[in-house]
Amino acid sequence: MARSIRSATLETRSARLRLPVSKVPVFLKIGPKIGLGYRRNQTAGTWVVRLSDGKGRNTRKAIGNADDYEEADGDKVLDFWQAQERGRKLANGNGPVAAVPRGIPITVKQALERYEVDLKTRGGDVHNVDRLRIHLPSALAGKRVPLLTVEDLRDWRDGLRRRPASINRICTVLKAALNLAASKDTRLSSRAWEVGLATIPDAEEARNVILRDADVLALIDEARAFAKEFGLLIEIAAITGARVSQIHRLKVQDMQLGKAPRLMMPASRKGKGGKKVMRRPVPISLELAARLAAVVEGQALTEPLLVKPSGEPWKKSDHSRPFARVAKSAGLDPHEVTLYALRHSSIVRQLLAGVPIRVVAVNHDTSVVMIERTYSRYTSDHADALARAALLDTTPAMAGDGVSLREARPETTPDAIG
Repeated sequence: MARSIRSATLETRSARLRLPVSKVPVFLKIGPKIGLGYRRNQTAGTWVVRLSDGKGRNTRKAIGNADDYEEADGDKVLDFWQAQERGRKLANGNGPVAAVPRGIPITVKQALERYEVDLKTRGGDVHNVDRLRIHLPSALAGKRVPLLTVEDLRDWRDGLRRRPASINRICTVLKAALNLAASKDTRLSSRAWEVGLATIPDAEEARNVILRDADVLALIDEARAFAKEFGLLIEIAAITGARVSQIHRLKVQDMQLGKAPRLMMPASRKGKGGKKVMRRPVPISLELAARLAAVVEGQALTEPLLVKPSGEPWKKSDHSRPFARVAKSAGLDPHEVTLYALRHSSIVRQLLAGVPIRVVAVNHDTSVVMIERTYSRYTSDHADALARAALLDTTPAMAGDGVSLREARPETTPDAIG
C-alpha cells in the first residue's frame, strides 16, 4: 500500500477552512504524475485529482466533497486520507472500468475490460482475452494507455516465452483492445502499439497434423468405447471438420434429416466484426444422422444436440483430456494429435477429393485465402493432378508394323498436292 503524504495545509478541516475561497485548487503531489487538489468553496470544499501525461498536459477530475462540515463516509464525502487513496486508485486503474471518470485516460487493464464487453456484445469469443490476462504483468496492466511507449510493449512482447505464432495471437488481442480504446479517445493519435506489437514475420509455420482415414476411424472407435456421447462428438468433428466451439453450440433443431442430412452448424466467433450468417448447412452421413436422431428422440428442439455422459452440455475445453486418452488408445501420440487434427484432415480430404476450394472454405467456416495459405501443399498437389490429366500426349502412336504413325504419314509437300 502506498505511503500517505502529510500536509499541514490540507489534512485537517480547520486548516482547509482557513484557505481563501477560490476556483483554483491547492495541489499536493501524492505520487508520480498524480496530484491531489483541494478547492475551497463557500460551502464544503471539493477534492480534485490531477493526472499528468509527462508532456506538459494534464487531466483534472473532481472525486468527492471534503469533510469540512460533515463526517466522511468514504463515498461522497472524503477526508484527506480517503481522498489520497481514491486518487491513487483512479490513477493506477484499480477498480471497474465503469468507474473511470470521463476525461481521464483509461489503463491497459480497463481497455481490456472494455474490449471484453464489446466482444460479448458482438457475440465474439472472449477466451483469448482470458489468455492475454495470464501474460499481462500488473505494471503494464496499470499503465495509462496514452503513456505506453514502444519500448514498454516491445520488451513485453519479446519477453513472452511462447512460439512466435502464439506471441502474434496474444499481441493481436492486446492491439485490438488498444485500438478500441483509441477509437473512443481522440487524444490517442500516437499509437505506440502499432510498432511495439508488430507482428513477428514468418511465424505462421504450418504444423498441421493430417491423419489417414484409418487413423480417423480408429479415433472414432476408441471414442465410442470411452463413452457413447464422446463418440458422437468425435464423429461430428471428423465428418464436418467443425471446431469444438461450434459443435458444442449445436441444438436439436439444427438437425436436417432426410435423404441428404445436414447440420446447421453455428458460425465460429473468429474474425473481425459480427458474422451475418449465424448458421450454415454442413452435410453429414446417413449413418451419423440416424445415430443423432436416436439419441435426441423426444427432446425439445432448443435442447443441446450433444451432452456429456453426465447429461450436462459440453464446454469448450471438456474434450481435451478424454481425447488425449483416446488418441493414446488408438496408437497415436496425444502430444502431436489433438482434436484439431480432425479438422485439418477433413479439409485436406475434401481438397484431394476434388471439392472446389471455395466450397471447402464454406463447409469449414474459413476463407479461401486461409486455406491457400495453410494447405498450399495439398492444393498444389491437387492442382498438379488436375493439370496433368489435361497434358498433351506427345508419345508417338505406333502402326501395326512397329512404325510410328507420324513416320508412316505421307509428306504433304507442294509437289504432292495436286
